[in-house]
Amino acid sequence: MDAKIVLLPGDGIGPEIVTQGRRVLETVAERFGHSFEMSEHPIGGNAIDDFGDPLPQATVDACRDSAAILLGAVGGPKWDDPTAKTRPEAGLLKIRQELGLFANLRPIQTWDELVDASPLRRDIVAGTDILFFRELTGGIYFGDSGRRPHDSGEAAYNEMVYSTGEVERVVRLAAQAAQKRKGKLTSVDKANVLEASRLWRQVAERVVTEEFPDIEYEVVLVDAMAMHLISRPKDFDVVVTGNMFGDILTDEASMLPGSLGLLPSASLGSDGPGLYEPIHGSAPDIAGQNLANPLATILAVAMLLRHSLNLNDEAAAVEEVVSATLKAGHRTRDIASGGTSVSTTEMGDLVVSQLQA
Repeated sequence: MDAKIVLLPGDGIGPEIVTQGRRVLETVAERFGHSFEMSEHPIGGNAIDDFGDPLPQATVDACRDSAAILLGAVGGPKWDDPTAKTRPEAGLLKIRQELGLFANLRPIQTWDELVDASPLRRDIVAGTDILFFRELTGGIYFGDSGRRPHDSGEAAYNEMVYSTGEVERVVRLAAQAAQKRKGKLTSVDKANVLEASRLWRQVAERVVTEEFPDIEYEVVLVDAMAMHLISRPKDFDVVVTGNMFGDILTDEASMLPGSLGLLPSASLGSDGPGLYEPIHGSAPDIAGQNLANPLATILAVAMLLRHSLNLNDEAAAVEEVVSATLKAGHRTRDIASGGTSVSTTEMGDLVVSQLQA
């Protein structure tokens, strides 16, 4: 396969971890006989510094011309001024809109070797394997917002808006994924309070009933889901929900395995390139110190291979190597529990050497 892949290192530890992702892609290409043309482009705070724009048009054009995109992280204290005209995170929202990336896939999987690092008891969390589908380009983050005069000073507002089509397409993707897994789909909403959630529930039930009668389907209110993730996470397979609820629930669920450094994500649209990234932030406190865990980025590479390039064997090989590396006892500082740890580069070396073998 010949494929163009865009790399967006971003800020903080982004360049360090994307470098390791690039090495894995190069190794996969060499081992399996592919040709990946990779190019780097600015996004986030570094793009603001150099171009005055968190997502320059040249970056958008390169992404549109690619088969897939690997992103590091954006943001940091340097760009945290709340009065600034633009912030690094605006680049993320814009690229999702520009590329029509409406579905965020976030797998939450526990690793038996690390399960004791979870804040939950082993018997509760061991064996958890959830795939979240978060709607990414609608809802309250993209609705009308602003401020208006109020007797007390000001009032601020944000509108949560969802259309039938927006709900249909993300529920359909989630149901298709459920068919390939355990055959169970959970839809999360707040239909007892919000009109937008009542439409969500109505549309989701229709899509599943008419198009996916073979899967087990349930509906859970978002506040109950927040409790269930802590008390019985193993009961869930595929979960689909709106933008804000998905943002909060996936961050909660990310703590189940015990480290953000092991969790990748994918943002997909109807066509065009997908965007793949680790779920952790830019970690400016350790940036440039060769301490960051690159495994979430490497697992994001596996998702890229599977979902954008349809290279399932190659994706499985990357995932198996990561698992073998952890089973062998190798740890970066975030998952070492005070024991011996390896650097970002050394962890990359371990993964690459096993892939080559």
